[in-house]
Amino acid sequence: MQRPIFIALDFPNAVTARAFLDNFRDITNKPAIKIGMELFFAEGPEFVRELRRQGFTIFLDLKLYDIPTTVGHAVASIAKLNVQYLTVHAAGGEKMLRQAVANKGQNMQLLAVTQLTSFSESDMQATQQTTASMTDSVIHLAQLAYQSGVDGTISAPLEANLIQQKTSDSFLRVTPGIRLTGDSADDQARITTPAKARDFGATGLVVGRSITKAKNPVAAYQQVISEWSN
Repeated sequence: MQRPIFIALDFPNAVTARAFLDNFRDITNKPAIKIGMELFFAEGPEFVRELRRQGFTIFLDLKLYDIPTTVGHAVASIAKLNVQYLTVHAAGGEKMLRQAVANKGQNMQLLAVTQLTSFSESDMQATQQTTASMTDSVIHLAQLAYQSGVDGTISAPLEANLIQQKTSDSFLRVTPGIRLTGDSADDQARITTPAKARDFGATGLVVGRSITKAKNPVAAYQQVISEWSN
């Protein structure tokens, strides 16, 4: 099974993103990268095409959530960019998820967001007016995504093993909220280290500030690989 490590390019524009990626110019195997809404909305599809031409594996994190037809058309458009991963919101429901799956093509994998890792359980319950536990909500949404043909989930590391038990070993479990030991949690409520994420059953990681804010980003990236692999 694939075990990608995505570096989150949480930068405001292409200039700062390119400057960061220049740290990796001498690395033979380019790191996989995640482009979120901030950077994509600032620079648009052409920047994605530029990075694909350079050989980067791209995870486009747009968290699509709309009526089924609109999401289906959006996914079809994004598939033309030749990105490898794309996020949708599991809360959009089965019809929306199936429309996304029907339009993604063969070369792109869809990941469904369950609950944001910035949410604590009390945050989720208050915002969504639910008495469900965080665990029950995540499992429900993961199963909905799995049954709809989505390739995997984006969820907190602690939830990976439960999702695996309730879906399939082949169902991807990509986890953000990853920090190296001693790093600040910042705006994430549910975080852990690469090694613990592996033990919890994650099949992929999204790592942002621990690499992008490091004095030596390449060394930090290699430390993540070491912890994740060993």
